Amino acid sequence: MAGPPELRASDDDRERVAREIREHYAAGRLDEDELNERLETAYAARTVGELDTLRADLPALPATLAEQQAAVAHRRAELQRRLLQQSGGAIVPFAICTGIWFAAGASGFFWPLWVALFTILPLLRNGWRLYGPAPELDRVEDELARRERGEHHGDRRRHRHGGGRHRLH
Repeated sequence: MAGPPELRASDDDRERVAREIREHYAAGRLDEDELNERLETAYAARTVGELDTLRADLPALPATLAEQQAAVAHRRAELQRRLLQQSGGAIVPFAICTGIWFAAGASGFFWPLWVALFTILPLLRNGWRLYGPAPELDRVEDELARRERGEHHGDRRRHRHGGGRHRLH
C-alpha cells in the first residue's frame, strides 16, 4: 500500500487487499481458515500498516490489465508534459526571429518558419512515438533525457565509441 503505515485505510484499500487475499487463496497459497481469518482482519483494519501486515508473507501479484493501462497512461501523460515543456522553450527563438522579420519590413518569404520547423519536427516525431500505432515510450523518454542533458543526436554515438577521437600511435 502507498503511504505511511499509520495512515488510515479506506474502504477501497480494504477491498483491494481482500481481493488480493482471495487471489492468493485461489492460487493455493492460503487454506480456507487462513482466507477467512485474513478477510475478517482486512475488513476490520483501520490503518494501511494493518493491511500491509496481512500481505507481508505473500508474493506480489502481477498487475491487472487495468493497472497496466493506468500506468502506461500516466507515463504517457508525463512524457507528453515534458515534450511540450521542452518544445515550448523553442518559442522564444521563433518569437525573436519573427520580431526581426517584422522589423525588417515583413516582406518576402517568412523565414522564421525554418526556426519553427526545428521545434515542430521533433514534436511531431515524438508525438507519433507516444500516440502512434506502436508506442515507443522508452525511446521518447531517452530522447527527452538526452535533450535535458544538452546532448545532440550525434553526441550519443560519440560517447559510445570513446568520444569520437582516436590517438594514432
